[in-house]
Amino acid sequence: MKPTALITGASGGIGYELSHLFAKAGYNLIVIARSKDKLNQLKEELNGHPVTIIPQDLSEPGAAEVVYGKVKELGLTVTVLINNAGFGLNGMFADLPLIDQQKMLQVNVNALTELTHLFLPEIKAARFRSIPKGVMNVASTAAFQPGPKMAVYYASKAYALSLSEALVEELKDTSVTISTLCPGATKTNFFKTAQAEHTKLVSNMMSPASVAKTGFLGFVKGKRVIIPGTMNLGMAYATKLIPRSLAAKLANYVDS
Repeated sequence: MKPTALITGASGGIGYELSHLFAKAGYNLIVIARSKDKLNQLKEELNGHPVTIIPQDLSEPGAAEVVYGKVKELGLTVTVLINNAGFGLNGMFADLPLIDQQKMLQVNVNALTELTHLFLPEIKAARFRSIPKGVMNVASTAAFQPGPKMAVYYASKAYALSLSEALVEELKDTSVTISTLCPGATKTNFFKTAQAEHTKLVSNMMSPASVAKTGFLGFVKGKRVIIPGTMNLGMAYATKLIPRSLAAKLANYVDS
């Protein structure tokens, strides 16, 4: 039996690139996204590699249980879970529609938490010895500081990082890897969706392929926190050395 990687947000960007990398490494795939057409295109590109498609909007309450139920109906067992799906919104907290911010939390926090809780028991029980197993949660360098004008997004990524690091400690006596991928600005549809194409962040972006490769290699090596890019790494660690009030001011500057 081959290992299986379940990847959310697989239809584009980092999730799309991770799908190719895990397929190349010999993992069967379960790919999740809203667009069935894009998932089918991904499957065609992988040219006969075992790929199970589950179209699902993770912003819907209960979506994680729906995904889990479909995986079990198909008789599949997950070895690696990659919680990549997520989105952000740019604007003042009080001005952004509450329902949109709740959908963001549903994807970035609730679905990530629920999928991890549902699939972790079978990941722990997987008997692969030389093949990495575990969970990779895709957060952001936003996880390291408060983020005015993207307050809920930054907070949701801080949650993903905090949860993951806690699970590292809980699972330290097992062979389960828990990694958090924390990319900086990346050339995906994120900024268009967030209506943040005008911000200073878009001036220095990494490619999704580069971010995914760093994330994949970091996960395989069992790294706890993976920050692609020297500049992103430096900025993430710099936030630990300055007052959080100043970190918030700096985030406000680059998000303007």
